[in-house]
Amino acid sequence: MAATSQESRSSRLQRRDPPGRPPQNGYGIYIYPNSFFRYEGEWRGGKTHGHGKLLFKDGSYYEGEFVDGEITGEGCRYWAATGNTYSGQFVLGEPQGHGVMKYGAGGLYEGELSHGVRQGHGCLVDQDGHVYQGSFHNNKRHGQGHAAFRNGDEYRGDWVRDQRQGHGVLRFADGSTYEGQWHSGVFSGLGSMAHCSGVVYRGLWVNGHPVAQATRIVILGPEVMDVAHGSSFTVGVQLQQDDGTVAESEDGRVLKISAGVRSVQLPARSEVSFFRVDEDRQEAPIQTPLGFECITYPLLSPTSRDLEPRAALGHAGAHSLPPEGDLGAALTPDTLHGQGEPPGRLPGLAGRPRQSQGQRPFQASMSS
Repeated sequence: MAATSQESRSSRLQRRDPPGRPPQNGYGIYIYPNSFFRYEGEWRGGKTHGHGKLLFKDGSYYEGEFVDGEITGEGCRYWAATGNTYSGQFVLGEPQGHGVMKYGAGGLYEGELSHGVRQGHGCLVDQDGHVYQGSFHNNKRHGQGHAAFRNGDEYRGDWVRDQRQGHGVLRFADGSTYEGQWHSGVFSGLGSMAHCSGVVYRGLWVNGHPVAQATRIVILGPEVMDVAHGSSFTVGVQLQQDDGTVAESEDGRVLKISAGVRSVQLPARSEVSFFRVDEDRQEAPIQTPLGFECITYPLLSPTSRDLEPRAALGHAGAHSLPPEGDLGAALTPDTLHGQGEPPGRLPGLAGRPRQSQGQRPFQASMSS
């Protein structure tokens, strides 16, 4: 009996599948006739079935589940040519379902795939660190989505074939906000821009530029206003376009008003003086477009009566007024909060939306 049992074990150990034919059942190693594929893993009925690893001659491989000779189920696929690695669900050899794709060039995608491409909802991080969360179609951002750019800009809205198109909101890192229509990645159609400086434009945009933008600030009324000390005055201001029409789509600009006393050079021994200027705070005269120089004179608001004016009435008496035209309010439109833009131009709007961060397309791809 012992000899018979020993012979039976020996025959099982020596039993092998015929050369050139794949294993039938259990665990086995098989090199395919074209020598490009090599499989190590489980078999059933002469087909790969269960867990196994399929190696490619170029260094690529798949490791995971097989069903009746097909790559189907959970697994991991590596492409040697691109360095991409995918871990997730497979159907008939292709990534399909939910998974994570790590790109050899940098970045990753986590979400739904179909036939190896991004399809459905997912999150894509490109090699520069920009993040997109939303819908995909045929490997491109398509539908509703939110993009967060590394410089702090954020966009939320519609996408069409990897471009911002439809309705969307772009919030810039500096606090500016655009909300409205987009086409091919730029402002196009009706929209509003609230700039961080306070300027607001509401109206039509074409190729990223406002159509009815103000180009100049016009002060209505006389060029020189005679104003008595302590009295109030009113200034009318309009934002106009090049043709003189009022730019009704824009508001929020700040007008800086400067007042001054005409600088008059008196004889050295003259005792006539209508104004005594504080010598400690005296400033050099300012050239005006009216043909004379003036010394700045502080403007007081109703809530700041405690401020001391820099110039006061002098030897002529407390109730004496200067001759007509000596005290002129020089009204000068200035730029917005010191932004340095020419009057009438929306600060920072030239060339928006910016191509640097908020416009860069994602580079990561699903190519294998």
